[in-house]
Amino acid sequence: MAQENAAFSPGPEEPPRRRGRQRYVEKDGRCNVQQGNVRETYRYLTDLFTTLVDLQWRLSLLFFVLAYALTWLFFGAIWWLIAYGRGDLEHLEDTAWTPCVNNLNGFVAAFLFSIETETTIGYGHRVITDQCPEGIVLLLLQAILGSMVNAFMVGCMFVKISQPNKRAATLVFSSHAVVSLRDGRLCLMFRVGDLRSSHIVEASIRAKLIRSRQTLEGEFIPLHQTDLSVGFDTGDDRLFLVSPLVISHEIDAASPFWEASRRALERDDFEIVVILEGMVEATGMTCQARSSYLVDEVLWGHRFTSVLTLEDGFYEVDYASFHETFEVPTPSCSARELAEAAARLDAHLYWSIPSRLDEKFPGPADAAGMGTVLWNHCSQQRLGGHIRRWGLQAEQKLRISGGGD
Repeated sequence: MAQENAAFSPGPEEPPRRRGRQRYVEKDGRCNVQQGNVRETYRYLTDLFTTLVDLQWRLSLLFFVLAYALTWLFFGAIWWLIAYGRGDLEHLEDTAWTPCVNNLNGFVAAFLFSIETETTIGYGHRVITDQCPEGIVLLLLQAILGSMVNAFMVGCMFVKISQPNKRAATLVFSSHAVVSLRDGRLCLMFRVGDLRSSHIVEASIRAKLIRSRQTLEGEFIPLHQTDLSVGFDTGDDRLFLVSPLVISHEIDAASPFWEASRRALERDDFEIVVILEGMVEATGMTCQARSSYLVDEVLWGHRFTSVLTLEDGFYEVDYASFHETFEVPTPSCSARELAEAAARLDAHLYWSIPSRLDEKFPGPADAAGMGTVLWNHCSQQRLGGHIRRWGLQAEQKLRISGGGD
């Protein structure tokens, strides 16, 4: 009979499948945003230097080669036109004729002379004479423009090579964020670390909540950004990143997660973007590392495993455990419900303890019993260590009072 009932009884409900959310920021820091239908492309040319620096390496090398090759060809063509216009090419065997450039007998020779002039090589075989004023003017013009091309292209390549983007590859974020109690309050936490021995100077951390919202007027705001406080008011957002640090966001009344319980958080749809900024100690250039956490990457009731140990004369960081977490007792209610329960218990203790003290317990055993009752009450409510602390305080006060009587 039981088997028949089990056969006809509905099975356990499967949790609704979450549609895969498109990340706003990838785990490696790349932003998943592409600029489309940009019609005012001339704006890129107004800042040509930044445009060339932002190009991919293959395009940057192509522009680097074309910049020199085209200027050499351009001035080589002008040198050939000067020689052709003066008739130098028709008097190649005439020793009495003074050409504009000695030993310039064709376009290839003019091109080689242009390269020697712009790069200041000067092999000495092709030399400009003092009987060619237009050649002298062209020589000065090519020397000036060649220096400008050198400064521009070499500057672009130097900035592109020295960009601190690769430095961010050695700044690591934990693969998951966790939610657990810290000092009796629910906190959202993640861990950051630096793999290099050269440190990030003036490091600071920020966190953004990316979540679509709808206003009271019905306006839909996609990917709305909200700041998550990680210690800006207290200075905790400024890091001394020598060893891995756990960054904590306290879920208080100003937090967007104030009313989010464990179940509500699992059903929500958001992305947390974390940004670490600082100066590279070796170069002094500003570096920025980014990562993000989706809802599935936020673990409720977990805490990070310690990675720092004290060895003989130094501290050692075990990065093999950098991403590891372990479960800890954590209430499933929201931070608001936890605070309200703590406030109710505080009010109850405020009014009940004086009346109990007036009864003058005969011994400390009865006082300890009251503390045990409060402890069991807190355990039944599953409100964690924050409320249990009030029971311990009450027990301690009653023990002192009972011992005095």
